[in-house]
Amino acid sequence: MAKRRGPHFSRPKQLLIGTLAILAVIMPVESGLGQASNERDWEKAAGEKMKFEVASVRLNPGPMEPPNFRLSPDDAYGETGGLLTADFALENYIEFAYKIWPTREQSQAIFGHLSRWVQTDNYQIRARAAITNPTKDQMRLMMQSLLKERFGLVVHFETQETPVLEMTLMRPGTLGPQLHRHEDGPACEVNVTPIAGAERKAADIFPSQCGGIEAVPGPNQTLLMGSRDTTMGMIAKSLSIGRLSRPVVDATGLSGKYDFTLHWTRDADSFRPEGPPASQDGAVSAAQGTPFLDALKEQLGLRLKPGKAPMKVLVIDHVERPSEN
Repeated sequence: MAKRRGPHFSRPKQLLIGTLAILAVIMPVESGLGQASNERDWEKAAGEKMKFEVASVRLNPGPMEPPNFRLSPDDAYGETGGLLTADFALENYIEFAYKIWPTREQSQAIFGHLSRWVQTDNYQIRARAAITNPTKDQMRLMMQSLLKERFGLVVHFETQETPVLEMTLMRPGTLGPQLHRHEDGPACEVNVTPIAGAERKAADIFPSQCGGIEAVPGPNQTLLMGSRDTTMGMIAKSLSIGRLSRPVVDATGLSGKYDFTLHWTRDADSFRPEGPPASQDGAVSAAQGTPFLDALKEQLGLRLKPGKAPMKVLVIDHVERPSEN
């Protein structure tokens, strides 16, 4: 069975963000790039160790059943009364549990040496927390315990010097026209009517829900991506998914929460940080419409430059098929 990827692009990894797809398993540590000193501090803040009160796990060879909330690495979350229902491959549950967001190359490094079922066999999980309204991060901690108990999952993190793309401002202190401080935009409590993908415009309030990163397809091979009430670090992570071979790290030095929309034309050549490749006759190939990197500069006032940073990399030491109950 095919793997479910994505937070809200056009294929459903977790029916996360509408139509994208995300997760980062590699995280910067004290790199001087404007990142938090230790991005695993979220575990301490959430309580470090938690368990579901009851949980069932069973192999599901049938059609996928949508989850009751997005198992995404962002903050998009609606209270479920402590219930979790999901139907994904183990890979997806691991990414959710450890709040990671790997590029394709990183995903291959993490999961490529494991048995194929880790990425292809879908398991239906039904669980209930002991507390009524846990946070999304607390649900992650409960998932960590469940994966250890039922799948025998053992992991550790290693720090490695890793090629990255540093996300910086084009001009110090200047934001692009489609990047704003959240406090200057509509409040999250404002009711917003969702608009169909092809009918959305950058001027509309998009996305309708705060905290998540969403991307929806438009006409003529275009994509609209955006978020409300999110950090620059999360924006950086979202940029690398499906587009860049290196993880993106925030080097803007900006704190606080932001809203943004980014609209570009999908073209493989436009995702190369070193510029578009030359064709066989030596001419430089050009994308029709606005390439990704040009849109990033013109609309958000951001650019990406190659660099290196120490990153915490998830390593899977052991995993096994669960016994069903």
